[in-house]
Amino acid sequence: MADALVGGAFLSAFLQVLFDRMASHEVLDFFSRWKLNNEPLKKLKTTLLLISSVLNDAEEKQIKSLVVKEWVNELKDAAYNAQDLLDEIATDAALYKLKAEMEISKNKVRSFNLISHSSYNAIEVKLEEVLGRLEFLAKQRDLLDLKEGGGCEKPSQKRPTTSLVEESGVYGRDGDKEAIIELLLENDGSGNNINVIPIVGMGGVGKTTLAQLVYNNKLVMESFDVRAWVCVSQEFDVLRITKTILEAVTSSTGDTDDLDLLQVRLNKSLVGRKFLFMLDDIWNENYLDWEVLRTPFKSGAYGSKLILTTRNESVASIARTVPTYHLKHLTDEDCWLLFAKHAFGNGESREHPELELIGKKIVNKCKGLPLAAKTLGGLLRSKLDSKEWLRISESNIWSFSDCKSNILPALLLSYHYLPSHLKPCFAYCSIFPKNYKFKKEELVLLWMAEDFLPKRGNLEEVGIEYFYDLVSRSFFQRSGGKNSCYVMHDLLNDLALFVSGEFCFRMETDNSYDLSEKTRHFLYSRLKFDAYEKFEACLGAKGLRSFLPSDLSVRSGCLSKEVILDLLPALRSLRVLSLFDYWNLTILPDSIKNLKHLRYLDLSRTAIKVLPDSVCTLHNLQTLLLASCHSLTELPANMGWLINLRHLDISGTNLIEMPLRMDKLKSLQTLTSFILGKKGSSGLKELGELRQLKGSLSILKLENVVDARDALEANLRDKLQLNELVLKWGGDTDDSKKNRDVLDQLHPHVDLTKLTIENYGGTVFPDWLGHAAYNIVSIQIHNCKYCDSLPPFGKLPSLKNLSIVGLDGVVNIGAGFYGTPASGRWPFGSLETLRFKNMSELQKWQPFTDDNGGAVAFPRLHQLCIQNCPKLTMGLPNGIFSLKSIVIDKCQQLVATLPSAPAIRQVKLQYCHKVVLNELPPQVLKLKIIGYDNLESLPMDNNNCLEELDNSDCPSLMLLPSSGIADTLKSLGVKNCGKLLFPMHHCYASLESVCIRSSCDSLVSCPLDLFPKMNHLDIHGCHNLRSLSVSNQGPLQIMVSVLLFAVLGNWTKGLEEHLLEGAFDEEKATRSRMQK
Repeated sequence: MADALVGGAFLSAFLQVLFDRMASHEVLDFFSRWKLNNEPLKKLKTTLLLISSVLNDAEEKQIKSLVVKEWVNELKDAAYNAQDLLDEIATDAALYKLKAEMEISKNKVRSFNLISHSSYNAIEVKLEEVLGRLEFLAKQRDLLDLKEGGGCEKPSQKRPTTSLVEESGVYGRDGDKEAIIELLLENDGSGNNINVIPIVGMGGVGKTTLAQLVYNNKLVMESFDVRAWVCVSQEFDVLRITKTILEAVTSSTGDTDDLDLLQVRLNKSLVGRKFLFMLDDIWNENYLDWEVLRTPFKSGAYGSKLILTTRNESVASIARTVPTYHLKHLTDEDCWLLFAKHAFGNGESREHPELELIGKKIVNKCKGLPLAAKTLGGLLRSKLDSKEWLRISESNIWSFSDCKSNILPALLLSYHYLPSHLKPCFAYCSIFPKNYKFKKEELVLLWMAEDFLPKRGNLEEVGIEYFYDLVSRSFFQRSGGKNSCYVMHDLLNDLALFVSGEFCFRMETDNSYDLSEKTRHFLYSRLKFDAYEKFEACLGAKGLRSFLPSDLSVRSGCLSKEVILDLLPALRSLRVLSLFDYWNLTILPDSIKNLKHLRYLDLSRTAIKVLPDSVCTLHNLQTLLLASCHSLTELPANMGWLINLRHLDISGTNLIEMPLRMDKLKSLQTLTSFILGKKGSSGLKELGELRQLKGSLSILKLENVVDARDALEANLRDKLQLNELVLKWGGDTDDSKKNRDVLDQLHPHVDLTKLTIENYGGTVFPDWLGHAAYNIVSIQIHNCKYCDSLPPFGKLPSLKNLSIVGLDGVVNIGAGFYGTPASGRWPFGSLETLRFKNMSELQKWQPFTDDNGGAVAFPRLHQLCIQNCPKLTMGLPNGIFSLKSIVIDKCQQLVATLPSAPAIRQVKLQYCHKVVLNELPPQVLKLKIIGYDNLESLPMDNNNCLEELDNSDCPSLMLLPSSGIADTLKSLGVKNCGKLLFPMHHCYASLESVCIRSSCDSLVSCPLDLFPKMNHLDIHGCHNLRSLSVSNQGPLQIMVSVLLFAVLGNWTKGLEEHLLEGAFDEEKATRSRMQK
């Protein structure tokens, strides 16, 4: 049976948390132990039950009734206060119990102030206040004519979800796509080097989707030299946009925020290059801002294009050079197809004619907006009850109209029918700025800290379920690209702001602001210096729960000490606190202990030197992030008190050792590193109690293990959720047997995916390493210099990546390396990447031989890299037909023939002149040859697709391919090849970059007309070159660096006007220094 279309009030999930907390043994024990009157607690439960019975009716009526909306907001505020009070009670009770179990001495208890010594009468007073307010609100039910129905809804059982969410189909945009592509590819007669094509349409109509279709079109991708996508949004930040484009063009921006310097770099990088830049979601109407932004674009090649998407016709009129493209709504038919795809999944709507009839009525109300159709389709996905569809079709929410909010009724309707447990999760995301990219794991940790996740099963797994449920309903969508981030559509961001109201506040400017006393979640835009005055208003929001910076504008900043020492400790209801990337943060005050509700603390990328011991009294702390705190050398001694800690990230710190009693952290799931110290620190056996560990774990300083039996007690074999394991010794060791025994006992479970072993001091590897039962995908063995043989890695059926570095004791790689694979399997049957590096004694790598003659090794190898193996004399495997890239570097004694692989695309040979170069495969795209003393010509006459060619230190080289350079060549580099002849009878149609240094002694003149696409020419030390020449025809622009000419020679008239301004500044400066 399909899931019911349950909906449910936002507050239902909140009240369920209160019911659970009141029934918890911590709260009940607290009242019993201190002999407090529990009648108010009973009354509180009764009152909340009365209120919960009308929540669904109130949630719908608040849309049109301001009085009901105010009642709901007052109720939400009171519920927050009740939750804080019950949380405080539960915390004190849990700490009391923890004290008894840990048998901490009275002195330590007093120094940590674990149990609140405030008057317990005060708690009774607070409880009476909370109860009184809720009873008053309960009495107003009848006055507001709120009807009972539904009560406190339980979370519905949801269908299984997967991270591989199917991308939505696009309907009705083929014509639009073709029209934009035609505009991109045509050579107009406007005379502009760069054309700007605006796409204008209302929010949710599909502008971004259309732009993405065009941007990723194969023909478009092939027609432009460089592309960049920038999500601009409401803040038109010229600096940020410039940096984003420069990074896309050059893969780097440097550390500067100097706009002038960035624009100069971008201008140089675009010289002569045809580019396509996509500026998505522009709001700014300031003409001067636009002029500043596009100044560096003018050096681009003829035919360059900009596409911008906007809702505003005025924006388009400022920027456009061609007529605006107005994106229209979808037709009802296309809108129906999109809706049906999401509503029926893989099923056919024709199988349910009664639903199709109702569905088309719903689609008509979507007014041709794809976002509305997709979201409502997701809401009704796999629901087959016609009554539920009718409820959507005939809902009063369709008549909702609020000119101030611009909320689409279709989206509000989708939110209204979300299950109650998803509503707080979605509303919380209103604190994120528009186009903010977030990761699911980070968001789930925030939800967990806010108690949005029920305490059933694994909290993180429940959170991931909730996340993908929102994805499947189109409330979140992938941000695109290779990362795993998500975003919310602008209209859904507006919806989240609307439904969260005054309880969430997003500070996106540095202007003064008023913060409601009801505000619970606060996010601000970080500046380079954040002063105390910026946050002073937060003191008025005494119940504030979240304090988070946004790093959209400034990555790293400085925070006033007053904020750290005075303001934050006063916000005693905080559950989420992030001080991420404040470089001046070196200490936390002892008063951090006041934040007894704190569950999430992020101090990553700060200069924190030490954590106060009082951190260990934060009983509720679930997540502690200390990544890249390079100044941090130790953790507090009483970390074992944090029994609710689930995630501890200490990657990139300089911790010397782990404190004692880490084994008490039995809830820990993330522990990035475990550092073994001398006596007085946690030992390996303490890891044995941490049974919930998952993800990645690095065990460091294994040389400090005293007894190898501790390694067995670490019990890595049973930590089934670990994916990656690093085992690292700190340096030389004189106890080879102990090293072997330790590694032997540290064998992980068989489904580990990545293993790294560094500085192991044993002479042999244990048997488990290379056992066919293991499904390891990636192995790195580094600097294990006493081992004289390699494990039988060839037996591992899933191994894809193998890196062996610094094994000085290995002389011969023989049959043992391949092992004896199981029947029907070939050695290294899945391996794709293989690297040997810094093997100082390696002499032979014997090929695999099969007695039966049927099996071959490395059938799927794509990349082979052999570096700095100076004694290797033989060793390239045969028959690697799948090889795509080969690198041989500093293997001076290697006598071999380069493998003939039809799939090879990249060849890099450096200082390995005994490797024989026969005819290179014709498909090679990149070729780099360095240090071949006797090489006279390149054996690649049949190549017709080479794109990059780099030759250095080949003094005998006279000819590039005798048949000439391939027409596809884009980059040519030549260094220290004095005899090389540079043919001048051929037009290099595709060549964009040429670098000639101390080479081509016979080169006297160079007509630049041979290089119509040239954008960079770098000539150093060509002592016989006398002139460069160019005709006055063609749109040639070149950035030239010409240094150390013996004689500058004669420049033909007109050459300078083709060169970028400042092209010879470096040359002039060099000459000036030489003359001095």
